[in-house]
Amino acid sequence: MSFTTIILERTNYVDALMFQENFFNAQLEKKAKDEKTSNTLILLQHTPVYTLGKSGDESNLKVPIEETGAEFYKTKRGGDITFHGPGQLVVYPIFDVETYGMSVRAFVEKLEQCVIDCIAEYGLKGSRISDASGVWLDAENGNARKICAVGLKVSRGITMHGLAFNINTDLSYFDHIVPCGLADKSVTSLEKELGKEMDFFEVQNKLIDQFEKHFS
Repeated sequence: MSFTTIILERTNYVDALMFQENFFNAQLEKKAKDEKTSNTLILLQHTPVYTLGKSGDESNLKVPIEETGAEFYKTKRGGDITFHGPGQLVVYPIFDVETYGMSVRAFVEKLEQCVIDCIAEYGLKGSRISDASGVWLDAENGNARKICAVGLKVSRGITMHGLAFNINTDLSYFDHIVPCGLADKSVTSLEKELGKEMDFFEVQNKLIDQFEKHFS
């Protein structure tokens, strides 16, 4: 099953949300009419914003939002609070998981695997934590660091929202929150782990290649 890839310029959260909702709702309409659905992969960077998942705790934003230099929005995705901003690759797959014959859990694991395989090309070993979504480094010890967050909304098998992969992200924004509600774990980026600013678009292309491998 193929998909269409759309790469946007830096986009504020509300505009990006409306953009993906148009694709999401169109696929829901096709499902309701028993028509064939299509899959779309949207990639972008956001202007600085904190988003809170539907089951998140607003107290995980530790300071008044006006002190952060970012916007704040409550969303309908899963997960708690996270940050999006320049240098972070945000990927929104508007996919029909039924066309791949997989469960939502298996779909999330495929998303995570795309990132795990991507960072492996840079010599980093990513893995999962049983009680937390996303991709982690050193997940087995006391120095677990999240390099990619995952949070989805799924309706009738159609997905929206997605993953946020820290490439050259300004990690100081995470100091203002309890990332994903996990106080005992930290956040990292490719830039921090490798000690140099990364070619963002090279990494983006490598991740797209992984999506083509895992969702072909």
